[in-house]
Amino acid sequence: MTDRHVFLLQRVQPAMTGLIDGSLSTLAPIFAIVLHTHNTFNAFIAGVATAIGAGISMAFSEGLSDTGELTGRGNPFVRGSITGVGTFLGGILHTLPFLISSYHVALSVAIGVVAFELLALAWLRWRFFETSFARSFASVTLGGAAIVGVSAALGSA
Repeated sequence: MTDRHVFLLQRVQPAMTGLIDGSLSTLAPIFAIVLHTHNTFNAFIAGVATAIGAGISMAFSEGLSDTGELTGRGNPFVRGSITGVGTFLGGILHTLPFLISSYHVALSVAIGVVAFELLALAWLRWRFFETSFARSFASVTLGGAAIVGVSAALGSA
């Protein structure tokens, strides 16, 4: 295995898994809370709790998924740490706008941050895994749209 393949398998792939999971899985609770309550601070608290919880969960999931000895995926502690930090970052970025007290401003900024996250994820997949940027963007956006649809429905209930 080349150094590039080892880097992709042991560093970039765990980071991408975390960033994608954090960016997508935390959308539902944050946006459901803010759409239901119109209270940006409640959404912020939900987002922080979700980002931390998801980061810890993904760190353990990745670290315990295999020892790395048979698969060549590397040290499970390192892999888990990378995935956990990536998950936290993916979730906290679109949480921070909810520190803005104005509901409409915070929601607009958060939507802009989510759009940036989707573009960044597509670019990273293109850059490191030689996938089509358009296909990567469409795939990640489809997942995000499904989650936003669910959270909007729940938040409007």
